[in-house]
Amino acid sequence: MLSGADEPQGMVSLARGLEPWQRFLLPAVGGAIAGVILQMAARWLPRRGAADYMEAISIGRGVIGLRQTLARSLSSIFSIGSGASIGREGPMVQLAAMFSSLTGRFLLLPPRHLRLLVACGATAGITSAYNAPIAGALFISEIVFGVISSATLVPLVVSSVVANIVTRQILHYDAVFHMPHFEFVSGWEVINYLGLGVAAGLVAPQFLRFLDTARSAFSRLPTPLWIRMALGGLIVGALSVVNPEVWGNGYSVVNSLLHTQWAWQAVAAILVMKIIATGASAGSGAVGGVFTPTLFVGAALGALYGTGLQNLVPVGDLSPVSSYAVVGMGALLAATTHAPLMSILMIFEMTLSYEVMLPLMLACITAFVIASRIRPESVYAKSLANNRRAQKTVENSAKDKGE
Repeated sequence: MLSGADEPQGMVSLARGLEPWQRFLLPAVGGAIAGVILQMAARWLPRRGAADYMEAISIGRGVIGLRQTLARSLSSIFSIGSGASIGREGPMVQLAAMFSSLTGRFLLLPPRHLRLLVACGATAGITSAYNAPIAGALFISEIVFGVISSATLVPLVVSSVVANIVTRQILHYDAVFHMPHFEFVSGWEVINYLGLGVAAGLVAPQFLRFLDTARSAFSRLPTPLWIRMALGGLIVGALSVVNPEVWGNGYSVVNSLLHTQWAWQAVAAILVMKIIATGASAGSGAVGGVFTPTLFVGAALGALYGTGLQNLVPVGDLSPVSSYAVVGMGALLAATTHAPLMSILMIFEMTLSYEVMLPLMLACITAFVIASRIRPESVYAKSLANNRRAQKTVENSAKDKGE
């Protein structure tokens, strides 16, 4: 199944090097420390500005608090460093947006320009994380701004290009996902990718519902935040005793799925365990993103789908399992974010293969349509809705004062 250099590295390699009892306890200890940091920050650091970059952009002021962001980033270091099943892209993007906010405030930019500068910083962070400059710009335009216009897209693209040049050509930062060569055997195979889009469209709403249920369950616990986060870490630790691959953001496991042949039983097991671990980590309050775990679930779903097809159809008439895993990443991303254009371009930029476009477009659009019918809210809908409500409250308050 896995061998030699193809085995997952990073956090997974660290987990495998530990004793079972250490794998069981370390995520809980890291979660407890991360929770204490968040509690102390909430108690001792007054909130100044927005709590996250989406709020700063959508509300329109563009102010992100320095100390709160640093405290949340420190908390994420302990969570992610101890094996929490969340993505590191969230804190990375938040830090990039925060530095942009500080720069704009130092330059005394008006709120409208400051808001755009924060968006440019967030775009640069996404581009740096995924080596996808076009998709990075479209992520902010399509999801946060909610509209693609030249007034916002042009500066976002410029910041994305600069970030890509700095991270790849100057700092020599490698892409997180190493995509295999995409193979598209014949035109009739688009039917198979249509089926993958249907599967992703059905799975995505259930995945998001599970995350919401996990957050609701943890929030109802009559315990301090640090205990809830320790409990979330304990769940991850218990799963890692059985399967160390649940540790971390899943980069190394996805790369292994894309380049090696896994038994379907192993893929199914890690898929279920990773979803539970992600729910425990994100639901307990750990600071981090679910963007990368979504790509993980999509890759595993595509690999399972491709393996099932190979058991039904002669192998020579099908693309390899890795091709279905690649398209599965984009399809599930489109179904959860409700941003199919961004999802298509992100996977295209990662693969740099024109052959992937036809099946990818079909699967992403199909997944998006089905998922949006089942669950109209995207993974970011609740956060954006809260921000819009806050914006209306601010506007109403200003009107009342004016009257």
